[in-house]
Amino acid sequence: MQTIKPIIGITMGDAAGVGPEIILKSFEHDLVHESSRAFVIGDASILERAKGFTGSTKSINRISHPSEAKFERETIDCLDLNLLSEDLPVGQVSPEAGNAAFQYLAKAISLANAKEIDAICTAPLNKEALQKGGHMYPGHTEILAELTGTKDFSMMLSAPNLKVIHVTTHVGIIDAINMITPERVLHVIQLAHDTLTKAGIENPKIAVCGINPHAGENGLFGYGEEEEKVIPAVEKAKAAGIDVQGPLPADTLFFRTVRGDFDIVVAMYHDQGHAPVKVLGLEAGVNITVGLPIIRTSVDHGTAFDIAGTGKADEKSLVEALRQAVELAPKK
Repeated sequence: MQTIKPIIGITMGDAAGVGPEIILKSFEHDLVHESSRAFVIGDASILERAKGFTGSTKSINRISHPSEAKFERETIDCLDLNLLSEDLPVGQVSPEAGNAAFQYLAKAISLANAKEIDAICTAPLNKEALQKGGHMYPGHTEILAELTGTKDFSMMLSAPNLKVIHVTTHVGIIDAINMITPERVLHVIQLAHDTLTKAGIENPKIAVCGINPHAGENGLFGYGEEEEKVIPAVEKAKAAGIDVQGPLPADTLFFRTVRGDFDIVVAMYHDQGHAPVKVLGLEAGVNITVGLPIIRTSVDHGTAFDIAGTGKADEKSLVEALRQAVELAPKK
């Protein structure tokens, strides 16, 4: 039986950043056309302007619903929300662009909830612009969780030879430590196990980071956080049949995972998990929100205002995010 290519909605993100440019560049890749039926949710006029930055010769087909898309190689279908002027300043924080980025995502979530698209792939937004535009969220993940009614979710970063899932993300380090509980750690271990199992990895090997240097070194560092917050979760996961080890020292764990010792790392806080992935290259990483009722993948880089409008932005992370959206999307 032939598999029907999934419909992927690509949100434009912050239109003052590199999102429009990397979207145009992505549609030059055969992979996008051969594996998916992808279209853009954003502003058609902004895409038209970005053609001048990238040299793209694709025609922009304005649509009001995915059913109107042509999905042709020389055409980029854009569900046009028409929220921005084509003279929006490039490379600057803009409340208008921040609000538009939110509206693009909200539209995509509505379509995904209604099963009219199979997955969402997001270009980057700017957190300052988002909040100046009236939407007080730390980022994409929290918007997705609220608009899908999801209470338990996590951010997973995926790069070649390294996958990382987070117990906490966009909070300060003191708040992060307070938010780490055995229940939360156990839930993230289970999310990691379920996500990789669904992706075809049988009995995935999961490693859990410690909170303190050297994972506390038997009480030498910290105030017993590993014993209180991490070890009970690991023991319960093991009792449930999950192949998990921890808490392990973070300073060597990521090397061991890249080497092949583990399939995924459970990181305790934002920088502990993000830094090792980004060392591998910003173009290599993909951001995946797990625990949602819908599929969402994203680039693992920001709006890059410093190079917006120059055509220099690298589209590889978006192409990889699209590839993973196709892999994770429900098969038809």
